[in-house]
Amino acid sequence: MDRLATRFAACRAEGRAALVTFVTAGDPDLETSAAILAALPGAGADIIEIGMPFTDPMADGPAIQAGNLRSLSHGTRLRDVLAMVRAFRAGDATTPLVLMGYYNPILAYGPERFAREAAAAGLDGTIVVDLPPEEADELLPHLEAAGLHLVRLATPTTDAARLPKVLGGASGFLYYVAVAGVTGANAASADEIGAAVTRLRAATDLPIAVGFGVRTPEQAAAVARHSDAVVVGSAIVDAIGAAAEARANDIPARVAAQVGALAAAVRDARVMSGEMQA
Repeated sequence: MDRLATRFAACRAEGRAALVTFVTAGDPDLETSAAILAALPGAGADIIEIGMPFTDPMADGPAIQAGNLRSLSHGTRLRDVLAMVRAFRAGDATTPLVLMGYYNPILAYGPERFAREAAAAGLDGTIVVDLPPEEADELLPHLEAAGLHLVRLATPTTDAARLPKVLGGASGFLYYVAVAGVTGANAASADEIGAAVTRLRAATDLPIAVGFGVRTPEQAAAVARHSDAVVVGSAIVDAIGAAAEARANDIPARVAAQVGALAAAVRDARVMSGEMQA
């Protein structure tokens, strides 16, 4: 079963974009992180990106950097992330899970072993931020053999000459990074996003998810009117960090409430604007 294709088809049938939520595995600790992960689908997350903690997350801003450090302070390793995925799958067989991170931990783990064990755990694909298409042959054949998607990133600086290379071997969906910068940076305007999505749709049949800079329900709704999916990460990780600093004992419930507001905005976005088709 291709969970990503199934979920995108279901969202299209409902005339809406999908909500993709990002959390860092092990943030603020493994137990709380597992509880947050389990709460996300019920709160309205259609697809979940799980961040693989890494010491040098070069594409991430302060919020996700801090989430990585909180996770690593408890000794979270890739094997722990896969164990969390297995535990999630014991209670949820349908929500797509995509691992997002950097290539160094995968290389250290072994690309073939990673792909095999990631698929067995229940992952659906991976986003490897610092693995360019030119180097993807180190990992892509192993992912394909295991039935896993390699989700690629396109940016405002991905021009017509570069785009075919980015799309080669890509599957699952295309992640459009809406701003030239790190996660949590300033948001792009709705017009800019609309123009970018139109350009990308002319080049691929893959669903297009838009992220980076989307923090509020209002911003999520604006993006949902143009894209197949909206990705929210830094705002959620920020909320986890603030709650952890306050030593709150209801972090999963707080995250679920935040995601619920985002999901409601995404689900209503096209209805409110009179647009029922992507």
